[in-house]
Amino acid sequence: MSSIKLIVGLGNPGAEYAATRHNAGFWWVDQLARDAGISLRHDVKFHGLAGRARLDGREVWLLEPQTYMNKSGLSVVALAQFYKILPNEILVVHDELDLPAGQIKLKQGGGHGGHNGLRDIQAHLSTPAFWRLRVGVGHPGNRNEVVNFVLKPPRKEEQDAIDDALTRAHHILPMLLAGETGAAMQKLHTDDSKMRPHKPAPGA
Repeated sequence: MSSIKLIVGLGNPGAEYAATRHNAGFWWVDQLARDAGISLRHDVKFHGLAGRARLDGREVWLLEPQTYMNKSGLSVVALAQFYKILPNEILVVHDELDLPAGQIKLKQGGGHGGHNGLRDIQAHLSTPAFWRLRVGVGHPGNRNEVVNFVLKPPRKEEQDAIDDALTRAHHILPMLLAGETGAAMQKLHTDDSKMRPHKPAPGA
């Protein structure tokens, strides 16, 4: 199995989006950068904030596209091609409407589920075979409310649940970097099943 060599956090650039549900991917990559003691720097050729980090004794690229969500693939493919990183060596961290806040799942491949960032990355890489860390943010219940929902901050109890889920993701990082993706998936999902994800109150 291939080790993860590039971790991409999805979100929208700008202070007005920083705390919104759609930026959950940025939150985890920001934490990884802090853990590695590095600052992500804007790189024009990669259309994003990028940095090479040393985590758990292994080097990995961290990337936050600054293209807005629906153009994320431009940034991902630019860095991946430059450093000859294959799709199955890429982990994309993103908000997931189909999981309640506090739940988190790891998978490889599959559809984009209507997520504009995943859709564009899949189109640019010409394959869905990259890895995804799906950070549950919940669903508004009405499909017409999705855009408004993801562009707003989580409620406090949701944010606490999401933060806990991202902490659990940290526990599998050494396995991901070592190429032990099967074991990482099993551990994350086992730990996840023990948690009680936050479910919105009726009418919320």
